[in-house]
Amino acid sequence: MKAIKLILFGIFVLATGFTSHADRRDRVAEAIAADPEKTFLVYKFDIKENIAPPALHRAKRAFEEADSLNADFILLHMNTYGGMVDAADSLRTRIMQSRIPVIVFIDNNAASAGALISIAADHIYMRPGGNMGAATVVDQTGEVVADKFQSYMRSMMRSTAEAKGRDPEIAQAMVDPSIEVEGVIEAGKVLTFTASEAMRWGFSEGMAENVEEVLALAGMQQYEIVVQQLTFADRVIGFLISPIVSGILIMLILGGIYFELQTPGMGFPILVALSAALLYFAPLYIEGLATNFEIIIFILGIVLVAVELFVIPGFGVTGIVGALFILMGLALAMVGNEGFDFTGVPTMDVFQAFLVVIIAFFVSLTGSFYLGQKLFTSTRFGELALSTIQEKSSGYTSANVSMSGLLGKTGVAFTMLRPSGKVEVDDEIYDATALTGFIDKGEQVKVVKYETSQIFVVKA
Repeated sequence: MKAIKLILFGIFVLATGFTSHADRRDRVAEAIAADPEKTFLVYKFDIKENIAPPALHRAKRAFEEADSLNADFILLHMNTYGGMVDAADSLRTRIMQSRIPVIVFIDNNAASAGALISIAADHIYMRPGGNMGAATVVDQTGEVVADKFQSYMRSMMRSTAEAKGRDPEIAQAMVDPSIEVEGVIEAGKVLTFTASEAMRWGFSEGMAENVEEVLALAGMQQYEIVVQQLTFADRVIGFLISPIVSGILIMLILGGIYFELQTPGMGFPILVALSAALLYFAPLYIEGLATNFEIIIFILGIVLVAVELFVIPGFGVTGIVGALFILMGLALAMVGNEGFDFTGVPTMDVFQAFLVVIIAFFVSLTGSFYLGQKLFTSTRFGELALSTIQEKSSGYTSANVSMSGLLGKTGVAFTMLRPSGKVEVDDEIYDATALTGFIDKGEQVKVVKYETSQIFVVKA
């Protein structure tokens, strides 16, 4: 009996080899043919939204749980219009490296990034009326991006199709409208398959209305389905690492730092910034994207900016380097680099990460300026700033009467004045400014002017 099963399986492999690429290894058929009467354990999870970090997080959890359960198959139930290339590439890699055969059921749509993920699977099934393709890379506005990004997507589609025994020319025609495949697509159009077209050209194993029909078409007579159940922590992490929430957290971090630098002492703005930083880095750290390297760079950037503002007068190299470190720490936390090693990290991932941070930076900066003016000039939120003016004509003055009595007196330069420094007059130390060049420490000086709580001296 076993010998007959093996012979039948050999005939099946030869037949499928002639109908598609001869070098394709059908892991699904192999697993079923090895023991057709077995009750197979199928682990099922869904992607029915844009391909983004939350979907990738759930997919990683699904593969880990399927592996721990020793599942026979993983079934991905998909309906998506696409999403982020980096997230799709990570999921594609996870599927291709999976020891467990992966089946994808396209429930209506697998566009763009969804097509890339589907092609990586061992078997593809589509609902009648479904579509797969249109994988041209576009930006947030829907505009087609530069050809270097299209080239990378073409390469991924081609290599994925080759690895799974599907036609690479057809796969890259889903990205590039200039590619013509005779009998499939003419030049000038981006390829999108219907369910029947995908079957005809070897990009689908069949059409099904539901999951049960998919498993029946795959050849499973007995099976048990385990559906992914997300924990509360998984949902929170998925929410926090979504691009929109990450952008908002970055704006809160930068806005909090800005407002804290505008006010004395440790106050509410820095608490907001620290809380947002924790919510930003923690889930990325758990996901293995953010490492100690990015967190250290971020903290070092804040320290350098603080040193520039509070220790070194003006805003120069230290402040600029600090600002760059802050932006670098935030951006690199989104990609899977190891320190300065970017091996295997797509250039598109790094570009998108820095684009998100830079956009959030300018929105935060603009919003902080606007909000700062509104808060300190409006009375809607109470008296956050003084609304009265102390006019000089009313007797108000900032002058210190005791210091105005120093005019005409002599003393010595307590420190070097270049031109600001300190002088000693009548055994008291005062801040002073030299009116004529630098004055060395210990030289005799004469107070010649007092203005805005500052004395001005010349060499005696």
